[in-house]
Amino acid sequence: MLEYRRRLPHFQPDHARIFLTWRLFGTLAARHEQGDCPTPGHAFAAADRALHTCPGPRWLSDPSIAVLVAESIRSGASQRHWYELDAWVVMPNHVHLLILPRVPVPTITRWLKSWTARQANEMLGQAGRPFWQDESYNHWARDRPERERIARYIEQNPVSAGLAASPEEWAWSSAGGQAAPPAPPSEQQPR
Repeated sequence: MLEYRRRLPHFQPDHARIFLTWRLFGTLAARHEQGDCPTPGHAFAAADRALHTCPGPRWLSDPSIAVLVAESIRSGASQRHWYELDAWVVMPNHVHLLILPRVPVPTITRWLKSWTARQANEMLGQAGRPFWQDESYNHWARDRPERERIARYIEQNPVSAGLAASPEEWAWSSAGGQAAPPAPPSEQQPR
């Protein structure tokens, strides 16, 4: 089992699916008291919901940047063969993945985040500035039911945020198919 630490401990058991989340730099969700949530999973879900309305950049709403991130996620599986991709979603200010890694998770996140940050910053005319938050969240799925629950959570994320009526309507996810314009909207859309 690979273990590494930045500000948070990270564990990567061999042959386990990993749920990864990272967000844009400057999108700090409102803090929730740990006592408000009965489990760490509930605390994560509450923090993730807060991302849907938190202030900060929404660079992933830009069609060219959303395409860049979505294509990079898919190429990590199809071209680099660094992981099997189970589920993914690109939201206006964060990303979720469920993967079976074939290389260490730090290698995957370093490549995805650094490659997309350089390209996106160039598109935005802000080369050298932070794009992604340094730390990412990861959780290993311990069994098939948990893996299926996480995949549903990921694909349901745009619906929970009020950005789509169903997971299949969100083009920027494994449920919605291909990443092609229109990009994720930056604000909640009326239904």
